[in-house]
Formats: sequence, structure tokens, C-alpha cells
Amino acid sequence: MIELRHIRYFVIASEQGSFRKAAARLKIQESAVSRRIRDLEDRLGASLFHRHPGGVSLTVAGRRFLGRVRIALQQIENGVNDVAAIGRSEDGVIKIGIFSSLASGFLFELLKAFDEKHPRVAVELIEGNPSVHVAAVRQLQLDVAFITGTTEWLDCESEQLWSERVFAVLPTEHRMATKQTLHWDDLAGENFIVSDAAPGPEIYDYLIQRLAGLGHHPNIHPHYVGRDVLLSMVAIGRGLTLTSEATTGAQIPGIVYRPIMGEVLPFSAIWSRRNDNPSCRRFLSLARILSRIDRRAVRQADAVTSPPASPSQNLDLSP
Repeated sequence: MIELRHIRYFVIASEQGSFRKAAARLKIQESAVSRRIRDLEDRLGASLFHRHPGGVSLTVAGRRFLGRVRIALQQIENGVNDVAAIGRSEDGVIKIGIFSSLASGFLFELLKAFDEKHPRVAVELIEGNPSVHVAAVRQLQLDVAFITGTTEWLDCESEQLWSERVFAVLPTEHRMATKQTLHWDDLAGENFIVSDAAPGPEIYDYLIQRLAGLGHHPNIHPHYVGRDVLLSMVAIGRGLTLTSEATTGAQIPGIVYRPIMGEVLPFSAIWSRRNDNPSCRRFLSLARILSRIDRRAVRQADAVTSPPASPSQNLDLSP
């Protein structure tokens, strides 16, 4: 087998025109250079240098070999640079499963900050059901998924990163639109609509859980529509729905968002411990940093502007 160091010694000797000068540049003994090049010639079965008192010069075989190995060394250098760039997260791809709107909030800020720090990393966003996302994470088809709740998933790592308030979505002409905050008693007896796609089924189960506890069986109608169409249906009076705080950044004519007192929705990142994507590691590291900043900001804002609040309920929409 020809070793890479043999090639390196050959190229430097050809550039220097002398084994002695090549040895000085490599900071090794001249005899080591001469011996390794002789080994290389023996393996190739051809002389690469003419030896003479003033130094060395390439043979015909040596000139042809030099042209080829320079191309090979350039390819190796390119490969090293590419891998190093991936390791520094300068290049790469990260696939992210999302469950929340990107209109505003923590996830929006996280993706924006990551793009600013790593503009050459391609980010692919995939919406879908949390259980499907977790399965994709286990199979390494997704690098990380953001889902609601704090459930621990088998063969996955998880970490809660942020929370959002829960909002009721009402038509602007609804009798409760003038209220700044709602309670569950206010919503008892109302008609609700949800999307058949995520997070509609989770919202459906959550409404059943919350309102059944008040002795009411809610009237909930699933629709095979997306989030924007569902909000437009609220605007024309087809029913109310629920959403998370980030979604309230989407302004749809004819609706208002009102927070439900004490309802908080935790969001967690889920990833596989077998995932070795450097871009994913950098992404999670940045997420943790922004999470700490976000929590400090929330605590400071609460201390300055908010009176003591009633105990909140953690809303878990994970299946």
C-alpha cells in the first residue's frame, strides 16, 4: 500500500529539487526522505527521480505521476475542508419537525438566529402529528422535533425549552370579544371547530378534558382544512377554536384572540441520542441559550408588571 506521507515526500522533493531541502522543509532526516521515496519507487515499479550531485529532477514517469497526485491531493484537501465545514456547522442540512406556528414567538426567533449564525446550513421544516415526528426522529429521518408537553419518549432525548399561553379564537362580534381574559366557565356551552390535521386532534381531546370537568360535553366539529381556513371559519361565525400564543401573530380579519386564564402550553425538543449531525448539535445548543434568555425575560417581566397569579395548569397536547 502507498501511504499518503510517501506522496507528500515525493511532491515536496519535486518542488524543492533536492532531498536535502525537502527534508529541511519537512523537519526530518534526509535519509528518511530518500528511503521513503525509494520505497515508493519500488512499489510503483518505476524511477521517479534522476539523482545527481546537485539534487534531483523528475523522470518522465515522475512528471506524469506528479500531475496525477497533485489532483488527488487537491481532492483530499477539498474533502478535509468540506468535512471541517460540516463540523463547524458552516455547511449541512437540518430537518426539523414543527407543531406550532412560526408567526412569532420562541421558535421564530430561534430559526432566525440560527440562520444568521449558520447561513449555509439548509433548514427543512416539516409540519405533522407529534407521534409521527417522534417516529421519524427515532429513524433519523428528522433531526429534531418540537412538540407540546413534557412527555418522555422511548429512545429519545427531550428538553422543555419554552411555554406559550393558550388563547381562545372568537369572532370580533362575539359577546365575549370585549373581555380581555377568559375563563373556562365563559366557554362552556360554546360550539368549537378544529382542524382534522395536527394539532386539531390534540385540541379536540384537550377541550373534552377541560370542559367535561365543568360538567359540560362540548360540541366540537372537525374540518378537513388548514389553520388559516379554520381561523376564517371562526370569523364567519362557524364556531370558536383554541390556539397557542405564537399563532396570534397571524392577523385574520374578523377574529380576536383572548387568553384563557392560567393555561400554559409547554414545548419540548425531541431528538435521538444516536443523531450525529453537527448542525443539529449546534441548533440545540443555540436553542438552550435562547431558552435561558427567554425565561429570564419572562421572570423579569412578571416581577415588574404582574400581580401574583393563580396557579397555572400545564397543557399537554402530546398524544
